[in-house]
Amino acid sequence: MPTNTIDGHTFAVNDEGFFTNREEWSEDLAAILADLVGIEELTEAHWAPLRFMREDSAKTGVTPTLRRMQAVGGFDVKDLFTLYPGKPAKKMAYLAGLPKPVGCV
Repeated sequence: MPTNTIDGHTFAVNDEGFFTNREEWSEDLAAILADLVGIEELTEAHWAPLRFMREDSAKTGVTPTLRRMQAVGGFDVKDLFTLYPGKPAKKMAYLAGLPKPVGCV
């Protein structure tokens, strides 16, 4: 299993770079990773969906899709695209230390 080391944090990843062990994640590491995906600073608006994703995946065993983020989490998909431009589901999963969501929608 490949690993990444960034700023003293080492974590196992899959072939696409997503975490394989959610326990290796931390908020400090997420803040460092955010810069790698083009987000300069994680505001509370950024943290709310990341925290929801971690809580929801702990209960369900899968990474929530954008559809679930909207239906269960109450997040507006347009807002998520604004916060995480391009591919919000993938970026949020990466920053939350979770596997890529199946289907990404």
